[in-house]
Amino acid sequence: MKTSKKETAETLTLEWILHVKNYKLNLNRGLCVGCEICSLACPKEAIKLEKKPKTLDGKAQHAKVDINLEKCNFCGICDILCPYGAIKVTINGKHALSLVEKESFPQLIRDIQVDSSKCPMDCVECEEACPLNLIKVTKLKTDGKPVEDLTALTPFEREWLKVKVDIEKERCPTCRICEFKCPKGLVHVRKSFYGKLRINQEKCPEGCKDCLDVCPITGALYLSEADNKVHVNELFCVYCGACKVVCPVSEALELKRTKILHTPVRSGAWNKALERLASPLEITKELKAKGSSKAVESVEKRFKYKEAIV
Repeated sequence: MKTSKKETAETLTLEWILHVKNYKLNLNRGLCVGCEICSLACPKEAIKLEKKPKTLDGKAQHAKVDINLEKCNFCGICDILCPYGAIKVTINGKHALSLVEKESFPQLIRDIQVDSSKCPMDCVECEEACPLNLIKVTKLKTDGKPVEDLTALTPFEREWLKVKVDIEKERCPTCRICEFKCPKGLVHVRKSFYGKLRINQEKCPEGCKDCLDVCPITGALYLSEADNKVHVNELFCVYCGACKVVCPVSEALELKRTKILHTPVRSGAWNKALERLASPLEITKELKAKGSSKAVESVEKRFKYKEAIV
């Protein structure tokens, strides 16, 4: 078996090259925001975050993700849980998540619903509001061809147009900004990660804006004119932890994840990941929910057995 680790300013690529299989992990640094999700979830502790020096104008930078080739086993958990779709694991060139296929690890749910049939023809609010530029609004003719200039059409032609809203869901951290900016409420989003983010203003260094500098979601953190301090708008926060990683004072910023939206799973691997990602209360809730569902299934099986006998 041959192994390889290549790094550029844009990507980090790890490989296992076997006779019949080629395992590859690719980290897109352009999409990575230096959050802590992958490092916490990795069962092998192969992923580490390195703080980067500030820019010449004094702004904090996203932490740099590094992956230890000797520890990584290409399980794909980092791929599954990355809120920004920055990591991809492939086998022989095809995107492969064997843990999901074997039902030993859940998938992250990105529940984004758009009713484009009711979208106003001139509206592009959701596209303009997306902080990561993941939304594209297109007007289509009856033959499916896109319209470049609405003003070039007659009123009759405009009546037959359709609106198409494309969202890159694999990269969407479900911040919900598009939902609240949409004037008609035609976009509905459920967050993938729920939690609590608190800034202890007494311990926050005077004039420090490091967390605000690296926050990928515009509006989740903001600078108050009243006290010149950074405050949190949890309506848009995705609880990725990019802010926590760069905070220079450990007790100045507190982050707790209370819920992760995922597909059903029965797995010890998921329980361990959840333990590192979320609060103990969340773990207890999920385990109790699993216990209750198993009890219900057991009762249903007994009833079906009795009915079969009768």
